[in-house]
Amino acid sequence: MVDGDGVRHHDRALVLHPSFKTGPRAVYSGGRSPESRLEEAAGLARAIDLNVVAAEIVRINEPKPATLIGSGGVDRLAALIAEQEIAVVVMDGAITPIQQRNLERAWKCKVIDRTGLILEIFGERARTREGQLQVELAALTYQRSRLVRSWTHLERQRGGFGFLGGPGESQLEIDRRLIDERIIRNKRDLEDVKRTRGLHRKARRRVPYPVVALVGYTNAGKSTLFNRLSGSGVLAADLLFATLDPTMRRITLPDGREIILSDTVGFISDLPTELVASFRATLEEVLEADLLLHVRDASHPETEGQKADVEAVLQSLGVGGIEGERMIEVLNKIDRIEPEEREALLEQAKRHHPVVAISAINGEGCDRLIGMIESRLRHTQFTLTYRLPHQQGAAGAWLYEHGEVQERRDESDYYELTVRLTPADSERFERRYGVAPEQENEEAKRDHG
Repeated sequence: MVDGDGVRHHDRALVLHPSFKTGPRAVYSGGRSPESRLEEAAGLARAIDLNVVAAEIVRINEPKPATLIGSGGVDRLAALIAEQEIAVVVMDGAITPIQQRNLERAWKCKVIDRTGLILEIFGERARTREGQLQVELAALTYQRSRLVRSWTHLERQRGGFGFLGGPGESQLEIDRRLIDERIIRNKRDLEDVKRTRGLHRKARRRVPYPVVALVGYTNAGKSTLFNRLSGSGVLAADLLFATLDPTMRRITLPDGREIILSDTVGFISDLPTELVASFRATLEEVLEADLLLHVRDASHPETEGQKADVEAVLQSLGVGGIEGERMIEVLNKIDRIEPEEREALLEQAKRHHPVVAISAINGEGCDRLIGMIESRLRHTQFTLTYRLPHQQGAAGAWLYEHGEVQERRDESDYYELTVRLTPADSERFERRYGVAPEQENEEAKRDHG
């Protein structure tokens, strides 16, 4: 059945954010308000084309083991759900399988929690084989933790993983053994993908273009900035998780240096642990990046809370202390800020060197950002010339493997290699082979430092 506006009834959704007065769940990530969390949850629901017809904060004094919220709240919402012909209720938080089953019975509609919703979005967004494997592994792990859940991945009409299947829809019950078999198979396939990515990284190190990775909260504008810098056509929509699969492009900076620019999946508060674990392989690009651009939505009222959430996820991935030489903070979307506040933000960015204010959509401030990228990368590699005797072929091979050889000059009793190296690699090479660079380049090295 279709409404006059073309929206299918089974897409009508109610979004609820449970707000706890006491207990550990009363503390919000990064100091975020319940209103902000509800707005974000509604945005997540819309990201998979759910028609959010109602959204509200549910105040909870004491969580109920059977339904999370009290019987009065359950009855009140049941009337709203029937009246609005709602087919999906999104609970912006964790609910147990028992709570989910009881709420579905009371409300006569599908109920999913925050983890299920994010997995559903990721299931729709994944395009590469690796992304699909990672999301499926996360979904299987989530299902296994809930003992028995429906699996309609193979017969769904929409994308995702079938968590949104309506009551009465044909369902397959998969037991632990079958789920475990698929988990093992997925992990094996992901290991193969991981090995391939490792070989690609090794190949890149032979011609070592510095990697610049964009990280940030979902919908901060990373893909728009990626397109601005690379001239690429990556999907850049005003949607949460518009980008899922990592995208990489080789680009040339104005100073002639070639770099690899990497766009990554957006982070979010309370990212499901299943997804953090399964996407670790993808985010290894972040772990190994020479420079991180932390893209922030400066127009968002809780941009500081979002920053804290991103840093928390990076910490969980083992990327600690991203401040300093490895990170530039990019305050994006200044075109959405009122003029007076915008001027204050621009002044603040000028005072703090690792910070730059930009608009990826119209390009304002992007020249300054590119200049900062060039400046930072100049400190990560130096051009050095080494004079080597012809019999010292191993030393030359080492430089070809670990650096970017720009020029070779052969003489009768020696050869010279001009190569770009990081300070750590140049020290390692000189210690290993007992060779010092030519004086002219040593002075250039000091100047760059």
